[in-house]
Amino acid sequence: MTFTHTRRACYAGFVTQAIINNLTPLLFIVFQTRYHVPYEMLGRLVLLNFTIQLLTDLVAVKVVDRTGYRLPLIMAHACCVLGLVLLAVLPSALASPYLGLCLAIVVYAIGGGLLEVLISPVVEALPSPPEGKAAAMSLLHSFYCWGQVTVVLGTTLLLSQIGHAAWPVLPVVWAVVPLSNLLVFLRVPLPPTVPDEHRTPLGSLFTAPAFVAALALMLCAGAAELTMSQWSSLFAEQGLGLPKVWGDIAGPCLFALLMGGGRFVYGLWGEKIPLVPAIIGCGTLATACYLTAALARDPRLSLAGCALCGLSVSLLWPGTFSLTAARFPLGGVAMFCILAVCGDAGAAIGPWLAGAVADATTANHGVLADLLPDAVGSGLRAGLLIGTVFPLGIVAATLVYGITAMRRAHPGPPLDQEA
Repeated sequence: MTFTHTRRACYAGFVTQAIINNLTPLLFIVFQTRYHVPYEMLGRLVLLNFTIQLLTDLVAVKVVDRTGYRLPLIMAHACCVLGLVLLAVLPSALASPYLGLCLAIVVYAIGGGLLEVLISPVVEALPSPPEGKAAAMSLLHSFYCWGQVTVVLGTTLLLSQIGHAAWPVLPVVWAVVPLSNLLVFLRVPLPPTVPDEHRTPLGSLFTAPAFVAALALMLCAGAAELTMSQWSSLFAEQGLGLPKVWGDIAGPCLFALLMGGGRFVYGLWGEKIPLVPAIIGCGTLATACYLTAALARDPRLSLAGCALCGLSVSLLWPGTFSLTAARFPLGGVAMFCILAVCGDAGAAIGPWLAGAVADATTANHGVLADLLPDAVGSGLRAGLLIGTVFPLGIVAATLVYGITAMRRAHPGPPLDQEA
């Protein structure tokens, strides 16, 4: 096998991560109706998923550069398979269905966290021209989106045929993907990790203003992407009154399709587009999308805001990885782990915060609800409105990163010459 097979296995690894992160939110309506789980507790499932991924990232900081890529990649896929099977079994097997959901999520989230910190540095280390690294990273991350589209369409259509009572079939079906890719990663060649003596120490990274700005950008990027992605299905159904099938297609499916399209286009022609201005533009567009989704009185405009948000966040995660890898080329897997920690922190906090605000607004119809277009679904609209803070943070963090980069490229005169 060649590195071409390795690259394809990495693409499939991101499809697996899309399954891990997006299958459960598509079943929120099932959990709410069958198990009577409120908004905040649904948001807590997302928080649990990304918190476990975050903790996994922290452990991987100390481990992966020493063990190499293969063993952690195999463990990641095995956890994904086991977690998906447990998702199908435990809610019915335990006295508390919610506890069963939580235990299954813990298992597959470990796999998702490992995939997140392993796949990107593997592709970054594969032979390719330096000027094409950012484009290759964006193309890789586009497969997360294609996986998300496939999961949304496949899950929605299959669920409409088999009915809500048969939902446990779905996790078992999707477990075939990580199981197949596990067998592939047993054989494909993998690049070496950065040796300890050559790797940039984490202490040096944390003292660099550009790296601190990148961490803030990752946190806001994870929150901006996942808040809309995780809640758009339920928002389309309950906030805008669409049936489940059309809500999923108009919400998370179009979101993922446009996000994947943005990453794919940048993967083909990104060498000609500077990343910093592109990310600032994406953050500005994402802010407009959140405001449109939350405040538009016409449901069609709200849906357009949800969908177009996918395009606006398309470059944020892979773009931040590429910016940081170019600035600190010897950061190693540990650097990607720290970036992923911040991304997962945002991905955990953002959807949970939106769910908590939605519950609070629904329970206490106050000033915020009065500012929204209608009483029906005002809770979810309020949650998305609060989410606007994250794309605004993206613009601010990218501006700081750009300023530090310019200062590094054009340092001022020595102090003894300034007078």
